[in-house]
Amino acid sequence: MADRLVSLGIGDTTQPIPTHILSGLSGAVEKLGDASTYSGYGAEQGMGPLREKIASKLYNGLIDPSEVFVSDGAKCDIMRLQTMFGYDVVSAVQDPSYPVYVDTSVMQGQTGELEEESRQFDGIVYMPCTAENNFMPDVASLPRADIVYFCSPNNPTGVAANKEQLTELVNVCRERGSILVFDAAYAPFIREEGVPKSIFEIPGAKECAIEVNSFSKYAGFTGVRLGWTVVPHDLKWADGSSVHTDFNRVMTTTFNGASNIVQGGGLACLDDEGMAEINSLIDYYLENAQILKTTFEDMGYKVFGGTNAPYIFISLEGGSSWDQFNTFLEECQVVTIPGAGFGPGGEGFLRLSAFAPRDGIIEACKRFKENYDSKK
Repeated sequence: MADRLVSLGIGDTTQPIPTHILSGLSGAVEKLGDASTYSGYGAEQGMGPLREKIASKLYNGLIDPSEVFVSDGAKCDIMRLQTMFGYDVVSAVQDPSYPVYVDTSVMQGQTGELEEESRQFDGIVYMPCTAENNFMPDVASLPRADIVYFCSPNNPTGVAANKEQLTELVNVCRERGSILVFDAAYAPFIREEGVPKSIFEIPGAKECAIEVNSFSKYAGFTGVRLGWTVVPHDLKWADGSSVHTDFNRVMTTTFNGASNIVQGGGLACLDDEGMAEINSLIDYYLENAQILKTTFEDMGYKVFGGTNAPYIFISLEGGSSWDQFNTFLEECQVVTIPGAGFGPGGEGFLRLSAFAPRDGIIEACKRFKENYDSKK
């Protein structure tokens, strides 16, 4: 019997916030204790200096600071976007994909019976992403959707789309008049040349795309809560009116702005010292991912992800994801995530997170190997 439970489940960071970034948070706290530097409500769109830094440091000037909306996290912004889109739209999601896209769509009333042949609900189109197509959907062959959700690097599969694939995605959305919601929360994990970190690296994207992002995985801010959404001025509704204007209305009505303390931490993240600390954190988690990937490959499993992402996606060769989840939990005392939880296309896979501490990763791999060897 193993001594303790090891969690490779939820994608929650575990390493402490680095020194320079932490100083941005603590410095912002101290300012609130002095009458001369105290601040109350700020702009709902975020502090000007932070919006400028995001635009320059993370997008290399591809976007304007006025197109950045700072928030309390990407998940919250996905729901705010749903509020703007309303219920009377058809949304397309990768299958498998992060469950929030579907869940928020359903909360808005996009429900109905699944048609097996078209893979479409009344309001939701499932875009099959299989191992055979390297988990990239054939968007052009699928029914048109008003909103297309796309995550790269993908959660759960860990696969990152290349420039050619994203160019096709942008072109299809422009031709069909679809709005692309691009989730780039795992962009800092991309190390491969030629793999875009932002959809706005693709020509024409500003005319069809919105990008959602977060400091959660950049800097261990899962419990701090700071994100942003980019809504270009060039993005228009079918009647020619501004999507940016409408999202600004949603933000200023439903949100009083991210915490001043947290935004101080965000500013420190984007200093040169902070960016260096972020790269060290990302390297640590990517090394964890490689340990997990190598372990399962050595045991004969086919494994995806783990190169440009903190997740590995393990093929069970037709086996039940819930059965394998139970096996690893009961026999190894390791928590994983059944692929079935990410949509119909996730059945037969298991997702493992590389966000555990290194000793937990090593211990889990030791248990996996011992369990595998005992069944030979």
